[in-house]
Amino acid sequence: MTIEEIYNLAIKEGIKADFRGEEEIRNNQKRLKEKFDKMKEGEKEEYDEERLTNPYSDTRILFGDPKKKIKNVLVGIDIDGEEMLLAKEMKNIDLVVSHHPRGRGLAGLDDVMQLQVDVMHMYGVPVNIAEKMIRKRIEEVARGLSPANHNRVVDTARHLDIPLMCIHTPCDNLAARFVDDKLKEDKPKFVGDVIDSLKKVPEYKEAVKTGVGPKIFVGGRENRAGKIVISEMTGGTEGAPEIYEKLAQAGAGTVIGMHISEKHREEAEKAHINVVIAGHISSDSIGVNLFLDYLEKKGINIYSCSGLTRVSRNKK
Repeated sequence: MTIEEIYNLAIKEGIKADFRGEEEIRNNQKRLKEKFDKMKEGEKEEYDEERLTNPYSDTRILFGDPKKKIKNVLVGIDIDGEEMLLAKEMKNIDLVVSHHPRGRGLAGLDDVMQLQVDVMHMYGVPVNIAEKMIRKRIEEVARGLSPANHNRVVDTARHLDIPLMCIHTPCDNLAARFVDDKLKEDKPKFVGDVIDSLKKVPEYKEAVKTGVGPKIFVGGRENRAGKIVISEMTGGTEGAPEIYEKLAQAGAGTVIGMHISEKHREEAEKAHINVVIAGHISSDSIGVNLFLDYLEKKGINIYSCSGLTRVSRNKK
C-alpha cells in the first residue's frame, strides 16, 4: 500500500463507522462544496480544500510522498519527537502514524466536533439545542488550540525524512461503533453490568491491569443503566457540559465516554445521568487496532508505541 491508499482507507472506514451515516456525510460535503464555489478568489486561496473530500480534518498526511509504498509502520496514540527518533533508530520504518492529531490535523480538531451535533440529535436532543451548545464548545476548543505548537513533530519528521500522518476521528468512529455494538449485544441492565461487559474487551482488560480500566464516575454499580448513550467517544474532544441535562430529558440513563472533566462530571451528576468512563488510551487503542487490522491484512507490518496496546482481531 502507499501512504495515500492508507489515508483513503482511513477516511473510507471512518465514514462506514460514522453514527451519522454515509448519506448525511455526503450531504454535508455537498454543502461545503456549494459554499466553497460561492467564495471569492482570495477566500478560496486561504480555504483548506482537502476538507471538500475529507470529512475528518483531524486526519491528514503531514509529511512524506503520498505515493511512497509502505511495508513497516510505527503507530502510537501520541507521536512526538521521541517517537520519531525511535522510528529513525529502528531503521526499517517507512511511515509513522499518530492517532492524536498533529500539525494541520490538530489545527482542524474543532471542525470535526460538528459530528457531535448529529450524534446528540440521534439520541433525541433537538438539533437546534444541540447545535447551539456544541457551537459554543467548538469556539472554546478553537481558542484553546490557537497557541499550540502545531508543527513541532512535523518539523522533526521532515528533518529525519520519515513520513508522518495522523488518523483521529476515523479510529474514534470505529471504537464508538465497536463499543455500541458490544453493549447492544450484551444488553446490560445495571451500570455494574456495563462495566463487566467492557472489561471483556481485550484492550480494556489490559487497562485494568495498569489501574486505568473502565470506571464509574457518576452513579453506582446497582444503578439501572437505562438508555445507554455512546455520545463521548468520537467527535474530536469533550462536548458542552450543559448537554447532560438535555440528554436526560431525551431519556438517556448512562453515558459512555473516554474521559471527562470535573465540570462535565458535575453537570452529569446534576442531571442524574450515570457516567461510565471506559478509558482514554484503551478506547483509542480499540479504534486504532480495528483500523490496523485492515493494514495487517494488506501485508503491512505493525509496530506499536506510545501507549497503543496492539490487539489483532484477524484470524491467524
